Amino acid sequence: MKEKAEKYKAEIYYQKQMVLESNKVQEDERRKMAVMVHDDLGNRLNILSLWLNNIEIEDKSAEKVISTQISELIDSARGISHSLYPVNLERLGLILYIEELITNLSPKITILLKVNSKYTPKDVSTEVQIYRIIQEFTTNVIKHSLATEIEIYIKDNKKNTVIILSDNGQGFDYQTASKGMGLKNIESRIKSLNAIYKWKNTIGKRSRLIIKIFSDNEFKN
Repeated sequence: MKEKAEKYKAEIYYQKQMVLESNKVQEDERRKMAVMVHDDLGNRLNILSLWLNNIEIEDKSAEKVISTQISELIDSARGISHSLYPVNLERLGLILYIEELITNLSPKITILLKVNSKYTPKDVSTEVQIYRIIQEFTTNVIKHSLATEIEIYIKDNKKNTVIILSDNGQGFDYQTASKGMGLKNIESRIKSLNAIYKWKNTIGKRSRLIIKIFSDNEFKN
C-alpha cells in the first residue's frame, strides 16, 4: 500500500510538473508577442503622435480626429500587450503591478490590497502565475458578481505564501460554476504552482478563494 501511495504521489507530481512546463512555454511565447506589441508598435505610435503634434494641420477637426485615433491605438496596443503577458511585472515586481491593476480597475470596482511586511519577491514564473490568478479572479467578479468590493490579502513567511481573494458579491455554487473556463483557468494555474486551495463561498454574501503556495515547491496532499 505504501509503495502504491508513493507511486501515485510521484505520478501526480510528474503531471503537475508537465503542466508547469507547458504553462512556462505558453507564457514565454506570450511574453515575446507582448514585448513586440509593447516596445515596437507602442513606440512607433508614440513617435507618430509626437510627429503629428509638431506639424501644422490646417483642418483642426482632422487634427483632433487623428490625435484621438492615435491615442486609442496606443491604449489598444497597451491593452493587447497587457493581456498577453504582464510585461512590466519583472521591472515593477508583483505588488506594484497588482497596485497598477487596481488603479486600472478602479472605475469598475473598489479593490483593497493588504500585504504583510515580510513579503519577499518570488521567481518571475511564480509571480506571473500569481498575478494571472488575481487578474482572472477580479475579471470573474466584475463579469458575474454584483460585488462592489474585492479584497486581496497576501501573507508571506518562510514556509509558504497565503493568498486570500474575496468579494462582497452574491457568491456562487461551486458545483455549477466549476464547469466554466474562468474557474478552470484559476485552478489550473494554482495546480501548476504545486499549491493547495479552497473555495469558501456564501450564496448571497460573498465568494472567497484561499491559496497556499509552498516555498519548497514540493507536492503537498
